[in-house]
Amino acid sequence: MLPTAALAQSSDQLPSAPSAVLQQQQQKPPAPPPQTKPATPATDSSKSTPTTNQKADPPAQDQKAESLVAPTNPSDESKASPANTGNSQLQPAIPANSIAETYKFSVNEVNLIFTVTDKHGKFIKNLTQNDIHVLDDHKPVDQIRVFRSETDLPLRVGLLIDVSSSIRDRFKFEQEAAIEFLNQIVRPKNDLAFVLGFDTTAEVTQDFTNDTARLSNGVHMLRPGGGTAMYDAIYFACRDKLMKTSSPGTELRRAIILVSDGEDNQSRVSRDEAVEMAQRANVIVYSISTNTSGMILHGDKVLEYIAESTGGRVFFPFKIEDVANAFSEIQEELRSQYAMAYKPPDFHADGHYRSIEIEAQNNKKLHVRTRKGYYAPAQ
Repeated sequence: MLPTAALAQSSDQLPSAPSAVLQQQQQKPPAPPPQTKPATPATDSSKSTPTTNQKADPPAQDQKAESLVAPTNPSDESKASPANTGNSQLQPAIPANSIAETYKFSVNEVNLIFTVTDKHGKFIKNLTQNDIHVLDDHKPVDQIRVFRSETDLPLRVGLLIDVSSSIRDRFKFEQEAAIEFLNQIVRPKNDLAFVLGFDTTAEVTQDFTNDTARLSNGVHMLRPGGGTAMYDAIYFACRDKLMKTSSPGTELRRAIILVSDGEDNQSRVSRDEAVEMAQRANVIVYSISTNTSGMILHGDKVLEYIAESTGGRVFFPFKIEDVANAFSEIQEELRSQYAMAYKPPDFHADGHYRSIEIEAQNNKKLHVRTRKGYYAPAQ
């Protein structure tokens, strides 16, 4: 039996992303030493309730979500500007290229997961390699090495639940949605899932297991309170959990189910850095909004951006009866995907972002959904 894990991810444990490092380098050191929040004990899943529910202004980079524009490769001048100047908590200063160095590897092919639907949203599962056309960095791919339909691959799933004070009045909704998902998606012999709650920090209340009762208990252990560091939670879940999963001789599906209102005011990494980490870990993010206002708010656009950038979808279940349908659609999609590997044209290990476009050649009415692109490794 795996013991229930309550692993608190503190600010010291989350390595600096470039935006956090640049903030640290540009900030003047204060005269007195700063006061730090005591680390949450690893064995205690409860969180203290803040004395105020007032939210900080969201980081300036969040406003990009309004346009849902894919990342672009910055000029040398733009690299010197901080990407997330709205955050008050900073990482310990380490070299800004540490992330690139950590993931430096030789690439001779791109592995891709995608789904195809018709105009009614029905999944198309019988396409062949000759039915699709792929563009990598706006250039046609002429060498597809692997192409197959995957309907029953083992899943590795992270359930990320927003427990910040901003969703306090919808927390029961989140718990019911999460437990419903776990009961539907996890197959005892093939799949593993973990539960992670986040406010200002990310806390794993149940590590990888196929026991739905223990996963449900991990959901019940979560308590609302604090700010919102959603980007940090995604970054941590992808790099420290899902990227490290493997099964010898077996290909896996890696996915995050993100239950949140999409509002972030505490993260040290930026939105695009969280998306980049998901792309590096080959993780698809499915977002379920807890916004029940009936209107599409800024946070909903952020959730949509993250999902679409990684090849996932966003759902807006306004009442609990809609949640089962949303999770059922996610489950069907995860069993109705294609796997492809191809050699990218004119590839250079220069660290730049490369876009991906796929379309069905013989039927323009079919809709292909996959991640928007990937980052080439840097030499």
